[in-house]
Amino acid sequence: MSLTERLQSLEHAIAWKGEIPLQSRYTLGLAGERFFREIRDHARLLATHCPACDWTYLPPRAYCERCLAELTEWVEIPPSGVVYSYTVLYRDLDEQPLDPPLVVAFVRLEGCDGGLIHYLLVEPEQAYIGMPVEVMFREERKGSIQDIAGFRPA
Repeated sequence: MSLTERLQSLEHAIAWKGEIPLQSRYTLGLAGERFFREIRDHARLLATHCPACDWTYLPPRAYCERCLAELTEWVEIPPSGVVYSYTVLYRDLDEQPLDPPLVVAFVRLEGCDGGLIHYLLVEPEQAYIGMPVEVMFREERKGSIQDIAGFRPA
């Protein structure tokens, strides 16, 4: 199968199972670090804004991808938005059944030009495009995307 052909099932995907004895550290960068620290310490979402392009980035970025200006203006984003797209996961990466199935959604949050991908905390048959939702922060937070439990119906 060539790279331009569409996969019809997972068994056609090329994958190597096994372990690679590597350790790495992924840095969040300045914008990501401030974003996750704000979630951890204050249970709120911050985005960066480009005044030249009038574009508000969530997740935040250090530079505008449109005009390449350094982004120094931070704005608080309301914890509400709408489901833009979603999918239902019935199997995990090892093809094992998930019980119950998980719903993952891209949520466009109010006040910004971006959004977040996270769990949608509903039964699969309750999910729909345009569904109003709000962020559910965990009580115990450590400074990662997992500090958000997911999105619940608003």
